Amino acid sequence: MIEAVANLLKVLNSETEPGQISLALCLSMVAGLTPVLCPHNLLVLLLVLVLRVNLSSFVLGWAFFSAVAYALDPLFDRMGLAILTAPRLTGLWTGLYNTSWFRLDRLNNTIVMGSLIFSLVLFVPGLIVFNLLIRRYREHILAWVRKTRLMQAFKATRLFEVYQSVSGWRGGAI
Repeated sequence: MIEAVANLLKVLNSETEPGQISLALCLSMVAGLTPVLCPHNLLVLLLVLVLRVNLSSFVLGWAFFSAVAYALDPLFDRMGLAILTAPRLTGLWTGLYNTSWFRLDRLNNTIVMGSLIFSLVLFVPGLIVFNLLIRRYREHILAWVRKTRLMQAFKATRLFEVYQSVSGWRGGAI
């Protein structure tokens, strides 16, 4: 886990496009908030691999959102129940239930439906917010850390040179 956090910090401090990191976090939100064994998570994993988003961000985000999902399960249950029992949507759900894909993905389960709708609704706003936060982090916090006397002193040491050569952070990631 410490290695994953270190990889995320490495990615945040690198020249990686913020959109790749944001997309990884949003896809991890969909995969993490919904139950693990749902087939739509295979589609999310395929998107992660095809779109070449940052894998460290995805894995760490998945772990984070999976932990958050347990706290939000009552909300997902209420949302899913409201969606699945809405009188205007009864015909739609009946028709979809008669397809094997709908039953295979367990979308008739209130928690699965509620968590999927919740994560899809937050996908685009999350993409914008994560992108903004990453850019702000790089502009303000990272720039401040690089200017501190402690970091300047650390960069002047032989230990930092060895650290850069071993970690592969050449190019001034810190």
